[in-house]
Amino acid sequence: MAVPKERVPKARRDRRRAHLALARPALVPCQQCRRPKRPHHVCQNCGTYHGREVLVTE
Repeated sequence: MAVPKERVPKARRDRRRAHLALARPALVPCQQCRRPKRPHHVCQNCGTYHGREVLVTE
């Protein structure tokens, strides 16, 4: 049967998990519409990428 050899203190457990926090996504303004978008992604508002229209939006 699997039994831990000794109890892990909360401080040690939490130090081990210190790098597991979620990071906020980076946002940059779109060159066309200035709405926030993720870098290296197509703008969901105007559909442009590097100044070219990639998606047809209304």
